[in-house]
Amino acid sequence: MKRIFMLLYFVLIVQGVSAQNTFRAKVINDQTKAVLNGATVTIPDLNIVSSADTSGLIVIHNIPDGKFEIEITYLGFAKSEHVYSFPLQDPRKILLISLGSASGELAEVTVQTTRANQNIRDIPTRIEALPLEELDEKSTMRPGDIKMLLGESTGIHVQQTSAVSGNANFRIQGLDSRYTQLLQDGMPLYAGFSGNLSLLQISPLDLRQVEFIKGSSSTLYGGGAIAGLINLISKVPEKDPELTFLLNGTSAKGADASGYYSQKWKHIGTTIFGSYNYNGAFDPANTGLSAIPQTKRFTINPKVFLYLDKNNSAWFGLNATAEDRLGGDMRVINGNADNLHQYFELNKTYRFSTQLSITHKINEESKINFKNTVGYFDRTLGGPGFDFKGRQLSSFNELNYVRNGEKASWVLGANLITDHFTAKPPQNNLSYSQTTAGVFAQNIYKANKWFSLESGLRLDGNSPAPSRPSSGIFVLPRINALFKITDHLSSRLGGGLGYKMPTLFNDESERDGYQYIEPLKIGNTQAEQSFGLNGDLNYRAPLGDEAFVSVNQLFFSTRVNRPLILQNNILLNAPGYLSTQGAETNVKLVMDELVFYLGYTYTDTRTHFDGMSMRQTLTPKNQLSFDATYEIEGSFRFGAESFYTSRQLLSDGTTGRGFVTFGLLVQKMFKHLDIFVNAENLTDQRQTKWGSIYTGSLADPKFKDIYAPLDGIVVNAGIRIKLLDK
Repeated sequence: MKRIFMLLYFVLIVQGVSAQNTFRAKVINDQTKAVLNGATVTIPDLNIVSSADTSGLIVIHNIPDGKFEIEITYLGFAKSEHVYSFPLQDPRKILLISLGSASGELAEVTVQTTRANQNIRDIPTRIEALPLEELDEKSTMRPGDIKMLLGESTGIHVQQTSAVSGNANFRIQGLDSRYTQLLQDGMPLYAGFSGNLSLLQISPLDLRQVEFIKGSSSTLYGGGAIAGLINLISKVPEKDPELTFLLNGTSAKGADASGYYSQKWKHIGTTIFGSYNYNGAFDPANTGLSAIPQTKRFTINPKVFLYLDKNNSAWFGLNATAEDRLGGDMRVINGNADNLHQYFELNKTYRFSTQLSITHKINEESKINFKNTVGYFDRTLGGPGFDFKGRQLSSFNELNYVRNGEKASWVLGANLITDHFTAKPPQNNLSYSQTTAGVFAQNIYKANKWFSLESGLRLDGNSPAPSRPSSGIFVLPRINALFKITDHLSSRLGGGLGYKMPTLFNDESERDGYQYIEPLKIGNTQAEQSFGLNGDLNYRAPLGDEAFVSVNQLFFSTRVNRPLILQNNILLNAPGYLSTQGAETNVKLVMDELVFYLGYTYTDTRTHFDGMSMRQTLTPKNQLSFDATYEIEGSFRFGAESFYTSRQLLSDGTTGRGFVTFGLLVQKMFKHLDIFVNAENLTDQRQTKWGSIYTGSLADPKFKDIYAPLDGIVVNAGIRIKLLDK
């Protein structure tokens, strides 16, 4: 009998041990497939809480038999909730659990601008990224260009340079547009002369991400990135084909029609984007001058992607844009010119470029990349009794080696940039050629889980060379540090040197239409050189299960020595320096389907010439933006936004008034159709309401600085048709 009791006791022990199960799972991002180390797993009924290790692996032992709900959460991602029956069918199998991005949150984003293709949270350089979800919203607000997309970003100010043609440029942290590099897929398609009108000729529908680096970035891509850089990342073909058409009309006599197609097969893929944009001349104030010019633009961007094998891939693309833009006296535009009505501004442009990218994967950690672009840009700028005609032929070549190790990541490379501008008679003496050869090295070192250091060094040689002290040779160091202080608090601190070669094309000469400008003598002109610092604090934390808050506070300071200015139609180095410093504050609160965003920028930009300090003109000290969005994913979106721009010093010594604009967006989404209505500037803030924008006669107007909108209230509505959709 004793032996029977012992046998029963042993059987019970074995059964009890066998009832203790193990749960194994790996947590990844459903889009990038990157592991989500630190993801939290909870079994509420058992009061068990654990987290994923550095490889994203979750292991929980001693789970009894039965059915239990297991919750997996990660900041910025939607919660995963599943019921599992224990024992599992295959107890040794590691389950793969994918988490999708939470609504309204910029989660695991891989950035390309630093070439290392790493997660935005792990890079010491401060990078801001607008993902596809936000670009989708912007493409319905202004489908024809990226002017609004940039203008609504904290720290970026869009400045209109023409009162009648709508020409505009943008300033980062108070510095002129010539100090910012605008890239497409990491290539400078919009440099020099071809940068003119670029804001107005790029559609957001063809983009899947936009990346901003504010502050000195010349070490990354060479001269011209003193204020920062903007990288426009194009869409690529995905597993599922896509065919989308967008039709849009505006109350300001505008119409847009665009289409996008992409498909990926086993060894080949393609994307094709095309658009036609039209706007009739629009004069809401009845001044007799166009606030929006008559515009006709056609764009086509086809690309072919090759997936040769698992280690080799390439893509090739073409970009072509043709545009006619006519602004000025409304009677001239309508063909009724006479002795009194004869003023006009004509911009006729043709833009064509090729892009080539080849990637060879050496192993899981290393690869070699080659990039090339060749660009052709032709522009005619005309007015009464004056024409400025020129064409630019430019090229960019880069070869780089990338290695992403567990502790250290390296990027080593070299590039060659050529820029050849030919001005047509009678301004043919403005022609020039410039060649830049550079080598660079970048390193990201992850010392431990809380500290990473990114350093870089570039050596550039320019020909023809500017005046001493540089003589065309520039050594550009750069360093940035990332401190992950806690799970919710991090900080970045960095700085670097920058430079900008002398060029004809800047905000002042563009505003004056190049009418009487003297040829630039590079050998007698010094390059502009800079030093910049920036630092930020970033706090991110959940507020319960369905909400989180994100706060970022940035401080910046940049000094540009001997900046190039236009004086008596001559471009020369100013006797002193330009400085800008300030702060940006960004607060984002996400509560399930409701998202609030608050952005504030303080900018103090001054010139220090001949011992005198003066505020820079057309640079608001204070800018404030507020945005509220309610969205049911895939069904409905409602947004409201407001912007405040403070008073600005004008070039005639007066001060422009501050103003507030307000906008609304309503969008209804169906399976294959989106319907949207958007209204901008509902407060009808117009500079023409506060006085005349020109002096002299209508036949020969002398325009004042444009610091506020001219087009007033503009409502647009349209549909997006998704015949093939993921």
